[in-house]
Amino acid sequence: MIASLRGRVAHRDTTTVVVDVAGVGYLVHVPSSASIPARGEEVVLHTSLQVREESMTLYGFPERGMLQWFELLLTSSGVGPKLALAALGTHRPDVLRTAIGGADLPTLTAIPGVGKKVAERLVLELKDKVGGPGGGELPVASTGGTADPGVLGEARDALLALGYSSGEVQQALTAVTGEGGPDADAPVGELLRACLRHLGTAAFDGARP
Repeated sequence: MIASLRGRVAHRDTTTVVVDVAGVGYLVHVPSSASIPARGEEVVLHTSLQVREESMTLYGFPERGMLQWFELLLTSSGVGPKLALAALGTHRPDVLRTAIGGADLPTLTAIPGVGKKVAERLVLELKDKVGGPGGGELPVASTGGTADPGVLGEARDALLALGYSSGEVQQALTAVTGEGGPDADAPVGELLRACLRHLGTAAFDGARP
C-alpha cells in the first residue's frame, strides 16, 4: 500500500498530478480543488491506492483529512473513487459534513454524478458517522491552528505509528496548534514534541484518582 508520496511536481492539470519520487513518476488523481505546488516544487500527498480487476489507481490529497473523507465516502454503497473525488472537488469537507448531517440534498446534488437517490443514500448511510444534526462526532476535523498542513500530516502519521488512536492524535493536534502553539514555520519535530507532551499530560491526568 502506498500511503503517501513526497517528491517534485513533474506535471499538473485539473485532476491529475505526476509526482517525481527519486526519478519515478507517480500519476496521482487529485480533487480539482486541491492546492498543488507549481511544477518543480516539492509536494506531499496522502494517498489511497484503489485496486480493480484491470487497474491500480492512485488518489492523492494534500491534507490527510481529505483522504479520510475520500475513504469515508467510499463506504457508501454505489459511491466509487471518481464520485468521491468529485465530491471533494466540489465541496470542502466541512460543507460535506454539514450537508450530509443536515440532509441538505440540493448541496449534495450539486456534485457531478450525484442525483437525488444517491444524495439520499449518502445521508442515510453516513449521517451518523459525520456529525451534524442528529449525528455523532465528525471523524475528520480541522485542527483550527496555524501549522502547515504538510507538517501536520507528518506529525499525525508519526503519532499514529507510535500507537496513539486517531482520536487522541486529533485532540493533541487541536490542543497544541491553537494560540501560543507552534506556527506554520515550526519544524515537524517541534510540533511532534508538543503533541507528545500534551498526550503525556492527558494520560497522567486520566490516571489520577
